Amino acid sequence: MDAFEKDRHFMRLAIEEAKKAGAIGEVPIGAVIVCNDEVIAAAHNLRETTQNAVTHAELMAIQEACQKVGSWRLEDMTLYVTLEPCPMCSGAILQSRIPRVVYGARDPKAGAVDSLYQLLNDRRLNHECEVAEGVLSDECGMLLTTFFRELREKRKQVKAMERDQKL
Repeated sequence: MDAFEKDRHFMRLAIEEAKKAGAIGEVPIGAVIVCNDEVIAAAHNLRETTQNAVTHAELMAIQEACQKVGSWRLEDMTLYVTLEPCPMCSGAILQSRIPRVVYGARDPKAGAVDSLYQLLNDRRLNHECEVAEGVLSDECGMLLTTFFRELREKRKQVKAMERDQKL
């Protein structure tokens, strides 16, 4: 399997994690961490479930990977994530020394890899990452688009029911 197909394969696994998040009402973002072509950590967003702002998919996967390898240094690994990491997650990526990040969809509102900031390639910091963007971006983006469309529709229905009850 060539590098392009490897990236697509592991991104599909991250997409499966994202679908798990969506199934429980979480924003559908998933992440996997790979070492030597083996998944060592997989996670999805749990912010609503835990009511904890730091339970992003990337952070959960980094925490799991650190526990598995017994080190905070994840120097030989690749992080695959369905959405461009935010500033918090980008900071954790840098701190854990992950050398390569592959993401699906850009995040124009909070992306800290390419969209708003370029933290993973900021030469002023003590670590930089190789970044591959846009792997299965349409599929990753559609998960989010569909999720938020359905969420808006549900909210609209609730408001309509509340309005009808008042009449």
